[in-house]
Amino acid sequence: MISRIDHIVLTVADIEQSVQFYVKVLGMEEVTFGNGRRAVKFGNQKINFQTIGQELRNHSLEGSGDLCLITNWKLEDVIAHLESNQVNLLEGPVEKSGANGMITSIYFNDLDNNLVEVSRYIDQEQSDL
Repeated sequence: MISRIDHIVLTVADIEQSVQFYVKVLGMEEVTFGNGRRAVKFGNQKINFQTIGQELRNHSLEGSGDLCLITNWKLEDVIAHLESNQVNLLEGPVEKSGANGMITSIYFNDLDNNLVEVSRYIDQEQSDL
């Protein structure tokens, strides 16, 4: 019935600061859509941003998001990039279970304390050897 995720929505304090964080730190593309709404896009997915009360049918609060993003970079390169952008690593690398097998993950918070997990599939890591 469901084939993929199209977009998710994160509730943030400052939409423009969040857009710039995801563009600078995670290399996503900024997007403006319907009535000036803001988002970032990567691959075939996007993350929409909203402030508290902007979308009345959504009751999430700032910092309540938890997302896992898959990278094709080596995790040591991701960690170095995060460090160069003054992003503090919370945990990792650690092995976890992803949607399609085992992954190695690192964790950090975005500007609003949403938990961001950046992961790489272990079989992809082994193909780099």
